[in-house]
Amino acid sequence: MSDDLFASAPSTSSGNYDASSIEVLEGLEPVRRRPGMYIGGTDERALHHLASEVLDNAMDEAVAGHATRIELVFEPGNRLTITDNGRGIPVDPHPKFPDKSALEVILTTLHSGGKFSDKAYSTSGGLHGVGVSVVNALSSDTCVEVARNKELFRQRFSKGHPVSALEKVGAAPNRRGTSVTFVPDTEIFGAQNFKPARLHKLARSKAYLFAGVEIRWRCDPALISDDTPAEAVFQFPGGLADHLAEQVAERQCATKDFFTGTQDFGTATGRAEWAIAWPLWSDGSYSWYCNTIPTPDGGTHEAGLRAALVKGIRAFGDLAGVKKAKDITAEDVMTGCELMLSVFIRDPQFQSQTKDRLTSPEASGLVEKAVRDHFDHFLADNMDRGKALLSYVIDRMDERLARKAEKEVKRKTATSGRKLRLPGKLTDCSADDPAGTEIFIVEGDSAGGSAKQARDRKTQAILPIRGKILNVASATSAKILANSEIADLILAIGCGTRKDCNPDLLRYERIVIMTDADVDGAHIATLLMTFFFQEMPELVKRGHLYLAQPPLYRLTTGGKSIYARDDAHKDEILANELKGKKVDVSRFKGLGEMNPTQLRETTMDPKTRGMIRITLPQEYEEAAAVRDLVDRLMGTNPAHRFAFIQDNAAAVDDDMIDA
Repeated sequence: MSDDLFASAPSTSSGNYDASSIEVLEGLEPVRRRPGMYIGGTDERALHHLASEVLDNAMDEAVAGHATRIELVFEPGNRLTITDNGRGIPVDPHPKFPDKSALEVILTTLHSGGKFSDKAYSTSGGLHGVGVSVVNALSSDTCVEVARNKELFRQRFSKGHPVSALEKVGAAPNRRGTSVTFVPDTEIFGAQNFKPARLHKLARSKAYLFAGVEIRWRCDPALISDDTPAEAVFQFPGGLADHLAEQVAERQCATKDFFTGTQDFGTATGRAEWAIAWPLWSDGSYSWYCNTIPTPDGGTHEAGLRAALVKGIRAFGDLAGVKKAKDITAEDVMTGCELMLSVFIRDPQFQSQTKDRLTSPEASGLVEKAVRDHFDHFLADNMDRGKALLSYVIDRMDERLARKAEKEVKRKTATSGRKLRLPGKLTDCSADDPAGTEIFIVEGDSAGGSAKQARDRKTQAILPIRGKILNVASATSAKILANSEIADLILAIGCGTRKDCNPDLLRYERIVIMTDADVDGAHIATLLMTFFFQEMPELVKRGHLYLAQPPLYRLTTGGKSIYARDDAHKDEILANELKGKKVDVSRFKGLGEMNPTQLRETTMDPKTRGMIRITLPQEYEEAAAVRDLVDRLMGTNPAHRFAFIQDNAAAVDDDMIDA
């Protein structure tokens, strides 16, 4: 071995590296030097994590049965006060540090608190003893008031250090609990301020997590720039069930009953509470909590719930004689559902101080056992309800398997270098670039023949379909995938469906529904719009879908022809443009009756035609109203359509009925 390996390398440092180079950070200085280690950074999310840490302490008092009321007050100067009516932080001298009160130790020392054992709390959100001390370290001004034994105490801090001694303020005969007021340090967070809307949401969500606790919210109106209320009181006796009912609102679900419940863990300390609904037309959302702490990345409690749901629905499928139920996965049960799970366990373990993921291994088994029995009863106690949910889940399974098969086809196509086949009925355009191209979906071969002759071969493609396609709003996924007309339509458009719908893969810039200008044509157009709304909603949102406007009448006088879209348009032309003239009125029975020249001039030539663009609202409330309307008119419940007809029958003219 060469001695060169051990030769001294030239120093590049400006100083010597010796014992004096070793820096020892004491007290809360590590928090100020490396805040990311404790709150995940210094961005807006980390700033609001400070509020969560203090609020979690108050919630721990409520969960332990010592507090019934919590108050959040946001004031100018980025000053936040969180107060509870619990036991109050102890203010007597600490046994290990007799010259300091327990309050000062808790506020200025990492890894101090009453949650390392079960003497003060059987379950709690603060486990590491760093929460409120971190808040203190990262605040320029902190004031803590404690009301204990009918006396009020106060101490002030700045940047982790006490700036006053603990003082007895006076008597407090009608007050108890802890109040923490703090101002985040601008040296750490810059000019960032708390967001009233985010604090309001935090307060509201905590109230749902522990049924019965009252949380009061108050904010200076001058700090609010949106519709966040200046004052509110949150108290939800139903807990997560109340939250779910508010979140789902009037949306139609696979089952009208939500799956909700609570269950103690038996011999183990703690319990689980859950609320689940399966809305139609929903992307779904999941909310996971442990000891009132949000765990957005889920964890072991999530795994336990997944296991309970998938095992329960498989067992019910076996009971109902549905053989394919054995292939159901957790993804099938949970896709699209609105789900909330809250667990309370002793000594939970999290992935980091920000507690984004629960890692306690025992949580999985505890939750699975707690939820499984309830879910079995939920399915079997009402067979109609159980079968409805099973049918919904199997539809999700069929979709998953179809996506898998589609991806496999794409993979094979990519490796083979061959293009995917196109429907034999499709007459494609010659342009390779989708820009400026359009596909006309026409009803029947006769109309398709006229359209093929009327089209611009370079930019216009024609896909004829036979009659009325399947109503996808009331059909299972398996039935949709088995329909040949729909399969051809999906293949021709080329961008996939539902979650796999990628508008960037669209083969044409415009998709034009071109049906006869009569009642049957309107019905077919409605079925096609329903298909695009449900299976390819992103195309509709981006404005790729159009309705052609073919004429219903041709009005001829003196060798000149004028076309009318409908009866009202015809009457308008006769009363104005052709008033007093002898007019020959002919009614088209369908697109196939029009010769190619007429079809091109009236319906297909961009220079002379008229089209309606079909879009979806961007606002959530308006989009939800559209989803509700489509579901009522095209969904599985005929009573909704009957009610619509009854409500609107009076608006239909007699001549329309005769037609």
